[in-house]
Amino acid sequence: MNTIAQTYKMFIVAGARPNFMKIAPIIRELRQGSYPFEYKLVHTGQHYDKEMSDVFFEELEIPSPDYHLEVGSGSHAEQTAKVMLRFEEICLKDRPDLVMVVGDVNSTLACSIVAKKLGIKVAHVEAGLRSGDITMPEEVNRIVTDSISDYFFVTEKSGVSHLLAEGKRKDSIFFVGHVMIDNLFHQVEKLKHLAPTAFETTIFKQRNPSYGVVTLHRPSNVDSPETLAGIVEALTEVSTVLPLIFPIHPRTQANIQKFGLTIPDSIVTTKPLSYMEFLNLFKDARMVLTDSGGIQEETTALGVPCITLRDNTERPITVEEGTNAIVGSDPARIVAEARKVLSGSGAARKKPELWDGKASARILSVLSDAMRAD
Repeated sequence: MNTIAQTYKMFIVAGARPNFMKIAPIIRELRQGSYPFEYKLVHTGQHYDKEMSDVFFEELEIPSPDYHLEVGSGSHAEQTAKVMLRFEEICLKDRPDLVMVVGDVNSTLACSIVAKKLGIKVAHVEAGLRSGDITMPEEVNRIVTDSISDYFFVTEKSGVSHLLAEGKRKDSIFFVGHVMIDNLFHQVEKLKHLAPTAFETTIFKQRNPSYGVVTLHRPSNVDSPETLAGIVEALTEVSTVLPLIFPIHPRTQANIQKFGLTIPDSIVTTKPLSYMEFLNLFKDARMVLTDSGGIQEETTALGVPCITLRDNTERPITVEEGTNAIVGSDPARIVAEARKVLSGSGAARKKPELWDGKASARILSVLSDAMRAD
């Protein structure tokens, strides 16, 4: 007599562009592997982003979301509350067995709380990261999500240490590598098959064989006139020895104008770029200057020097083994580190353990065994 293998309903939650880049390799693996899951993609709509069009989903090779909660912007409390209300509705309607959340945005926190209160298992991908800075909203989201998750998927061994110190069971923590790196390698391979003229910024690359890339968006850097002026001063000095290209975040652009700051011609500014175009830029850069989180990891994986304009990082492996240097917002430190990179004496270049493009398969294998065992 044939027996029908049991399948489990899984909601995969994403709320912002970086989330989709993290869940894309998981969905690709679900499609090509043999796993006991029926999944539905939930887009909370936490971030409105005109670049998240059909083309964005096509680039990542993922389907349109099954549910779009259309939460939109608002205060942290307002946004979190809206996600919780709307996510609860679809959980009660569809009754998933498992909810997978990624990263550390408000949607991560909100959907974890809803699932846990409904007795649904929670898997946190990119668990255990800690900056030690509780003033960061992302740090609060990480800590609370990890306090109630059932399965913890960790990108670097510091995450394991944090979770054990916080009292999590060792058998619920899995060091698997990084899904963002899975996606990075996949997209880099796709770039090889695109025409050189596919992106407008190709002209910049052709004119400047050696260049740097800048991203800047954190409120601590861009909302203070003094801090932003100091960073612009440092970037201006760096650009005298290395051409820079700067896709400007709308918040940053508005504050540059508001504070009366001037970007010199040696820094080429652009509108925010699609992921593939941005990847095509930074993968060949001499250095990246950023206050982002994920770029610290992507540059490490590709061996590109990264200068992080923050006082801390929740991704210490990028500093201990990777290409990342933490310099804060002090102009002198930014310029000094840039000169070190240009002289060839910047951060070491070693790819972290298990950053091999296979994290998604490890995650789904663990979850398959765990769900069958429960």
